[in-house]
Amino acid sequence: MSLFRCPNCGAPLTREERQYRCARGHVHDIAAEGYVHLLPANQKNSKMPGDDKAMVAARANFLAKGYYAPLRNALCEAALAYAPQHASVLDCGAGEGYYTAGIYRALAEGGKEPRMAAIDISKFAVRRCAKQAKQVECAVASAYRLPLGDESCDLLVNCFSPLALEEFTRVLKSGGVMLYVVPAARHLMEMKEVLYDEPYENEEKLTPYEGFTYCEVREVESFAELNENADIAALFGMTPYAWKTPRAGRERLLAMERLGVTLSFRIHVLRKN
Repeated sequence: MSLFRCPNCGAPLTREERQYRCARGHVHDIAAEGYVHLLPANQKNSKMPGDDKAMVAARANFLAKGYYAPLRNALCEAALAYAPQHASVLDCGAGEGYYTAGIYRALAEGGKEPRMAAIDISKFAVRRCAKQAKQVECAVASAYRLPLGDESCDLLVNCFSPLALEEFTRVLKSGGVMLYVVPAARHLMEMKEVLYDEPYENEEKLTPYEGFTYCEVREVESFAELNENADIAALFGMTPYAWKTPRAGRERLLAMERLGVTLSFRIHVLRKN
């Protein structure tokens, strides 16, 4: 039985060779790359929601160079620490699968027996995720209408994606754990010093999320030397600054050939009450 539920009726889905099927006869075809589309037309906010093909490719190429490996390693360690032996895991907003594949591999190599699903609203991202994380069920879906059953997950990973807290509460089991990744105060500060006349630190705080209790906050700190203009542009494109930076700051940054940047993250580990 699949971790996914039918987006049309909510019934459990069974995975067959080329499709998912529910008992009520709804069929969802599996694409050649191995993912399924579980985002009904009435849940789309645009014709092609999420990151486009070029954005996904740039991010995948950047991540493949290992700049964010310290964060992936820390997520793997946290997943191993909190996942039970037979863990049902959801990566929500999985993107191209860089963290998804790493977490599944870490759990399997650590002696766990995981069942894992990954969703993203971008079909271009999910297409890459399915190729990179072949043992993981991958679907195009919305974080705000997750195609999973109530209390079906032991572990939920949310890395730089929307915090759909109501849905996360619904799909997590009682006692289940959420790994929520956010940027720390000085994350990408050197980039912001190029982009803005008055760069600012990110706010860091422990938000009391209803229905959850904090277990811990794990700190991840590293420094990256970007020695190619393409890497600088790709990193910029991965951030919210790409949408809100004045033209002059953007031009200054995209003209650079080298940039050293602080990479600083916090993994908030929260348990559902």
